[in-house]
Amino acid sequence: MIPAIAERVNVADKVTNTDQGAGRRSEELYSTSWYRWYVLFVLTGVYTFNFIDRQILNILQVPIKAEMGLSNTQLGLLTGFTFAIFYVVAGIPIARLADKGNRRNIVAISLGAWSFMTAISGLTQNYVQLLLARVGVSIGEAGGSPPSHSMISDIFKRHERATALSIYSTGINFGGLLGFLLGGWIAQFFGWRWAFFVVGVPGLVYALLLRFTVREPPRGFAEKIETVDDAPTMIEVARILLRRRTFRHMAIASGLHAFIGYGAANFAPLFWVQNHGLTLGVLGTWSAAWGIFGALGTFLGGVVTDRMISRDLRWYLWVPALSTIITLPFSLAIYTISHTGFVIFLAFFPAVSFGMYLAPNLALAHSLVGLRMRAMASAVLFFVLNIIGLGFGPLVVGLISDLLEPMVGNDNVRYALILVVSIVNIWCVFHYWMASRSVRDDLKEVSG
Repeated sequence: MIPAIAERVNVADKVTNTDQGAGRRSEELYSTSWYRWYVLFVLTGVYTFNFIDRQILNILQVPIKAEMGLSNTQLGLLTGFTFAIFYVVAGIPIARLADKGNRRNIVAISLGAWSFMTAISGLTQNYVQLLLARVGVSIGEAGGSPPSHSMISDIFKRHERATALSIYSTGINFGGLLGFLLGGWIAQFFGWRWAFFVVGVPGLVYALLLRFTVREPPRGFAEKIETVDDAPTMIEVARILLRRRTFRHMAIASGLHAFIGYGAANFAPLFWVQNHGLTLGVLGTWSAAWGIFGALGTFLGGVVTDRMISRDLRWYLWVPALSTIITLPFSLAIYTISHTGFVIFLAFFPAVSFGMYLAPNLALAHSLVGLRMRAMASAVLFFVLNIIGLGFGPLVVGLISDLLEPMVGNDNVRYALILVVSIVNIWCVFHYWMASRSVRDDLKEVSG
């Protein structure tokens, strides 16, 4: 008996020593600036694949609608509500797992899963099959952002966090850029099915790159905290966040912001094709150009916020509020002016201003909770954001456009977007203003 017990003790010691050695190696790597930035850019690449696979359906909806005979309401369900429901429902337990376990592995597995389901989308033969394939994509993508946000907040200090998260968030713009560019030209010359294959397969390879070149960062590394409490339950995290007035208003504002973004993005191809006669290839090229400016705006949102919060913490909310106000007149001009060349030029301005909201909101959400709550904080914020934005944005725009079609014909999408943008932008700014009134007290309560 004694040798057996001794053997078990020795094995346990070996495991402990191995874990400690791996932890020291991770600390050494993350102590170097180049590795922190390498991990950030790899995770940004993951987010880029996330939005390539999510947004490519937007530009492909024109040929898909024609082949399958779909209504705009069905397209809104396909690209919005159905996707959002499974995305947010799966996101909560995955975020809980990320706050307790290895976040790197969760992101790698999730990337492989949604890339596989994207490729499968090219084999679908009817609306139900395509809908089920997109459900698979949504469940996979649910494991991408919350664990990534948590990793980034662990390796970058508070005054760097909004900038780091803004760089990560440019994956939205670069993903949309590549999705529209590749999807538009591939669909035009080879058909929409090949577009899903071309963007889905590389994600499987990238998942292996992430798994074997990125290490799980130590919890609390940026704050130099060595002892981290166990992760609270998701109900406890949700209760903490919802108790804070700042988070409640910020989450609603983020959701309304996303409502406009997803609603407009999903029906932009129909708007440009119906009202300006662009081909998918040309539209894809211009969308790529707008995406570059969108990435600039997303980055600026984080950089400006990190600079300004040292003066006043309310800039966490003022930056997205001001960017929303700036966006409104440009958006209305785009949907009302008929001169195609001028409208294409105008679209560069809201591309910059619209994306400035996300990084400040993410950085603030992480500052309102403890270390082992960050993935869950992202998941709760994304739950609200995606239910309101991704869930209802495309559905409402599609439904309104279908109702308007008998009265205005091919101008139905144009007028639907005008109505949505006018009302929701103002509503969004109101909630940012309300959140700014309590942000200093809420952050003081967390730090104090």
